[in-house]
Amino acid sequence: MIIGRPLGSKHPKHGFEYKANYGYIPNTKSPDGEELDAYYLGISRPLMNARGVCIAIIHRTNDDDDKLVVVPEGTELTDNRTYAPQ
Repeated sequence: MIIGRPLGSKHPKHGFEYKANYGYIPNTKSPDGEELDAYYLGISRPLMNARGVCIAIIHRTNDDDDKLVVVPEGTELTDNRTYAPQ
């Protein structure tokens, strides 16, 4: 995935800080006509691009801009944290 808004960056319009790497999956198309947006979890440093597996879809009921949740392959999941392979 391409990370357009790395961990710690500020949203260009609203000014909030991204607590996770956020970007899109190239060569995809969502119902809103844009590429699929995704959060990349499990890595605690800013990234420019990443590879991984989708573990969840955030379905937004107020629009058609769902988000994917992607983690590095081999990531262990618990109820409270996501651990990337070291």
